[in-house]
Amino acid sequence: MIFNNDKAIYIQMADRLCDEILSGTYQEDARIPSVREYAVLLQVNTNTAMKAYDQLARDEIIYNKRGLGYFVMPGAKEKILKARREEFMEQTLPELFRNMRLLGIEFSDIAEAFNKLKNED
Repeated sequence: MIFNNDKAIYIQMADRLCDEILSGTYQEDARIPSVREYAVLLQVNTNTAMKAYDQLARDEIIYNKRGLGYFVMPGAKEKILKARREEFMEQTLPELFRNMRLLGIEFSDIAEAFNKLKNED
């Protein structure tokens, strides 16, 4: 994984795990990689991975079964979707609308670009 300087690495790791839950890689009550396995996979310090897991546990996205590892919390996908939608509406959209106004981009231009990208998938 290539990390950027905009966010702490452990937050980027937590975001990635959330992405994997959203994409269906990990289902409710499914075991996720151990802290050590995830650290090795992403080539980061184990303590950094532990911070990511701790954050996700605090946010009730994952839970720990002592001796068995970490698992996806029931309802985690819906919780992630809700948080991400709120963040999009409050942070991304206002900046997008501002740029659209500055650049003279209409909603029809956006719809056309969206449909073109959607058809490429």
